[in-house]
Amino acid sequence: MKDLRFAKFVVIVNAAVPLALLGWGAWNHRLGANPINYAILTTGMLTLVFLCLSLLVTPLRRITGFSWLFHFRRTLGLFAFFYGLCHFLLYFGMDQSFNIPKTFASMLKTRYLLVGSGALLILTALAATSFNRTIKRLGPKRWQALHKLVYVAAGLGVLHYYMQAKADVRLPLTFAAVVAILLLFRMAWAATHTSRGAGAVMPGGWKGALKVAAIEAQTPDVSTFRLTPTRGGKLPFSYQPGQHLTLELPIDAKLVRRSYTIASSPTKAGCCELTIKRESMGAGSRHMHERIRVGDRVHVTAPGGSFVFTGGAGNAVALLGGGVGITPLMSIVRYLTDNAWFGQIYLLFSNKTEADIVFRRELDSLAARFPNLHVTYTLTRATPETWTGRRGRIDAAMIAEIIPDAIRTPFYICGPSPMIEAAKQDLRSLGVPEEFIHSESFGGLAGAAATAETFNVTFAKSRKTGPATPGRSLLEVAESLGITVDYECRSGICGRCACKLVSGAVVMAVQDALTAPDRAAGKVLLCQAQATSDVEVAA
Repeated sequence: MKDLRFAKFVVIVNAAVPLALLGWGAWNHRLGANPINYAILTTGMLTLVFLCLSLLVTPLRRITGFSWLFHFRRTLGLFAFFYGLCHFLLYFGMDQSFNIPKTFASMLKTRYLLVGSGALLILTALAATSFNRTIKRLGPKRWQALHKLVYVAAGLGVLHYYMQAKADVRLPLTFAAVVAILLLFRMAWAATHTSRGAGAVMPGGWKGALKVAAIEAQTPDVSTFRLTPTRGGKLPFSYQPGQHLTLELPIDAKLVRRSYTIASSPTKAGCCELTIKRESMGAGSRHMHERIRVGDRVHVTAPGGSFVFTGGAGNAVALLGGGVGITPLMSIVRYLTDNAWFGQIYLLFSNKTEADIVFRRELDSLAARFPNLHVTYTLTRATPETWTGRRGRIDAAMIAEIIPDAIRTPFYICGPSPMIEAAKQDLRSLGVPEEFIHSESFGGLAGAAATAETFNVTFAKSRKTGPATPGRSLLEVAESLGITVDYECRSGICGRCACKLVSGAVVMAVQDALTAPDRAAGKVLLCQAQATSDVEVAA
């Protein structure tokens, strides 16, 4: 965007001002009695200043929520390297007369020179790997691990300054305190944010009733239900774009729990909206469409889910949606545009027919208002006479054509399980790193490749065994045996029914709630797992 480019230009101009002033002072012989030492000391201090500024970006971004600050971190880091290089070249040229053996001997004899050289070597490595081409070659994980060395470079730079200072060490100690505070903040943040990711709030928080304030039809079988506090005012909970609510619905004399993604933006404090498709085999969705009316109250547990994007990382995001899977992506789009996010937003939205496109009018309006929002529709059953847009499912060729730098862009995918798996394979074929691919499926167990056999399921803690017939989840087996299992959504996104698989094998159509540590520990989601052999679970 033009505003971001201009802001970067302003930062670059201001960062270059000290060098211009130093050059002007040297040209007019105004650098004091010892101009060489003055220039060396000034460029050294500027190196530390820009190092501290680059380290300050992440804490400020996390505290304030201003994601646009991220775009200046690399620029500030490169200026730190630039002034560090000037610092060394001034010493090497003016003090050592470009004599390499003499310089090398001085470094070996003088400890503070050796320490400073170590800092500059690290900064050189970081600067060389701060360009898009090298980031792609290294991959996100290795690049991030390497660039944590910036704290080492800053520490060595401060130590270099302290060791060469004479009587007055107040400035070196001030720099040391700043670097220490920034490092402690980074460590504290890492310690307090679990592997589920920042912003992921699991169910078990606020519970209570909300009132249905409005119901709006989006398509013939999709409606939006606006929920508000029963007594007005603000919502009694907060959530992040992409998360879901769990509803407790009275169906056939039983309380049935179903999870639905919040489609509205967290910027709306007084209400939240659930956009739900009526499924012929979905008891929860049929109840919402056929029984719920304006003024009714629904019991809610909120919020949950780690399928979250707030614009905190990178300068682009790709959202791939299929059908009503647009709901969490719509929440993300609304949130990013409400906050005037600087990054590029690419939305690829697949539907069967033109009549199935949910939120089309609003998406077209947002795309017209925000030049950084790029919306692409594609239809799999388009009528040639009425549809002139793209046709077919989202595939690798379409992704590569629409998203200019896919390999460095985080992808958020939501839709039916087959669509999710196909999209993941396409992204892998394009070289998108696995950690950049985030997904949330819906559609239950229909996509699981279970067998037609019946297997025995043993629940270790309960010491009960029951048959798992074809199409039956382990949660359903547990319920038939009278075993109480904690669950919320029954759709694989809340994670409450995660349980260790002691032995045997299962398949799961949806397992978005399982983290990498969960999978490493052998956990499965009982609501999704179907047995493909005799199994034992720790429940």
